[in-house]
Amino acid sequence: MSTESALRADIVEVGRRMYARGYTASNDGNISARLGADRLLMTPKSVCKGFMTPDMMCVTDLEGRKLQGDRDPSSEMLMHLEVYRQRPDVQAVVHAHPPIATGFAVAGIPLDRAVLAEVLTTLGSVPIAEYATPSTRELPAAVAKYIKAHDGMLLANHGALTAGADLFSAYYKMETIEHFAKISLVARLLGRENLISREEVMRLQQLRGTYGVAAPAPICPDPSEAASTARAADDPATCQVVQAPSGDGRRLIPGVLDGAAHRPGEGGPDGEGEIRLTYRELSALIEEAVRSLR
Repeated sequence: MSTESALRADIVEVGRRMYARGYTASNDGNISARLGADRLLMTPKSVCKGFMTPDMMCVTDLEGRKLQGDRDPSSEMLMHLEVYRQRPDVQAVVHAHPPIATGFAVAGIPLDRAVLAEVLTTLGSVPIAEYATPSTRELPAAVAKYIKAHDGMLLANHGALTAGADLFSAYYKMETIEHFAKISLVARLLGRENLISREEVMRLQQLRGTYGVAAPAPICPDPSEAASTARAADDPATCQVVQAPSGDGRRLIPGVLDGAAHRPGEGGPDGEGEIRLTYRELSALIEEAVRSLR
């Protein structure tokens, strides 16, 4: 099987997995991959990603001109092209609407809290690109602000975008974002998140090389300063903002909720931020969370 034939088959498989996992519905989502130095292989518009065939794919150049294919390329091609322009190391791009992660995007909540060591070593943090009308030039401009420093991001009121050194790497990062979002949602519903300390976050960053993880940018040493500087200058991000409190020798900071730390089992002042559930409600919530994670 030729390289192009194999890549077409792999795109079909990734599309099938996305649809089977509920990351897309109807004709949502799009996938692309480099096909040589100056060509891309891309999913067509108006096709369900769960029922594609290899012959449906389009071949375009890096300017978006169709070179081959009976169908037109994805209507969100401009977003993909921007990623490839900004990141010569990227070989594939995946866009989908995974429900939990997209819920965070709709709520305007980035997935940037230091909760899971595995996410910190693979993705670092998952920011939110500003809302832009899909299929317009606004969207690649919003993506450009974060893509140099991140392999994955949420798109405000839209979905998620991931990039990788190969097609399955980009897809697995989409899986990681949705898995991270599910766990974060459950922890917040249960009332608190025990965050990894900033000192431990920096230790995990040093282990990236040991794990063979090539991160596009380091974790910001001071997230508040980095974020305010980027907003003020409207410049592309140069490091990854991770919300992690100082540990003072501790590796985990217990009971962190809405930026305040308190002892496990306690709410904030006067019960602020506390979630009260009956045993039956809590049991039902946990059962549903476990089912969704399988």
